[in-house]
Amino acid sequence: MITFDFQTSLNFNPDIQHKQWLKTVIRHEGLMPGDISYLFCDDEFLLVQNQKFLNHDTLTDIITFDKCYDNIVSGDIMISADRILENAQIFKVSFEREFLRVVAHGVLHLCGYKDKSDEDAKVMRQKENESLALWDAMFKM
Repeated sequence: MITFDFQTSLNFNPDIQHKQWLKTVIRHEGLMPGDISYLFCDDEFLLVQNQKFLNHDTLTDIITFDKCYDNIVSGDIMISADRILENAQIFKVSFEREFLRVVAHGVLHLCGYKDKSDEDAKVMRQKENESLALWDAMFKM
């Protein structure tokens, strides 16, 4: 089951289409969707979590906690709504489009993709773009 929880408000509420799409992204990777929880929060909350769990004293847009087992994708994902808004402005895309990219990014981490090296980041961007294209094909955004 995929759930969306909120520590802060968003400009819109994710719905059943987002859950369907994320399950499809996972299945396209040859894996099965399990229990995935998203928590949308502000920068301050995510910074504290980044310091507490990862010993990083920097802002980030997302933290992913992998709870996968066998081929079942499960985990907890925390996303800063503040970062989504700022990144949307930087990349000149809508809030909704950047939301989709970051949400897909989290599930792709759970599918095993990394982004620490330049090469890994390039693959991650490609997978994000594939996920966005899948959204467009499914829902004609």
